Amino acid sequence: MSTTSQILRGWDVLVVDDDPMSLMVASMILKHHGASVHTAANGQEGLEMAKSLHPRFIISDLSMPVMDGWTMIGELKRDLSISMIPAIALTAHAMVGDREKAVAAGFQNYLSKPLTPSTFMKDLVRLLTDIPGMAGELGLQSPR
Repeated sequence: MSTTSQILRGWDVLVVDDDPMSLMVASMILKHHGASVHTAANGQEGLEMAKSLHPRFIISDLSMPVMDGWTMIGELKRDLSISMIPAIALTAHAMVGDREKAVAAGFQNYLSKPLTPSTFMKDLVRLLTDIPGMAGELGLQSPR
């Protein structure tokens, strides 16, 4: 699967993470692929931004101060005005069963940290095409 340079052109994307390096890497790569990137340093800020911005999708760390990603996704899914925004978990603690736990909590899937610039977009696009309707919006064929 190839990822065109501007595959996310015109998309607002929210990245929520308390690690400045992860925010920077994700932002740079997403911007390179055309996205308008918005960042938040914790789940509370992320939830507020999601309500005002209604991004096309959210990438969120799970372990953060103030409000973690688990609490944020629960609040997001309870708010009907933003409950349909797809969210992908980001974690440095990827272990067997974490994907299932993240999906059960309301995330569509998860990416492991540290983010690898050479594979980040390929991995992200693969996850996004698994979200119903998203492959068409990306101009790609759904894998199913």
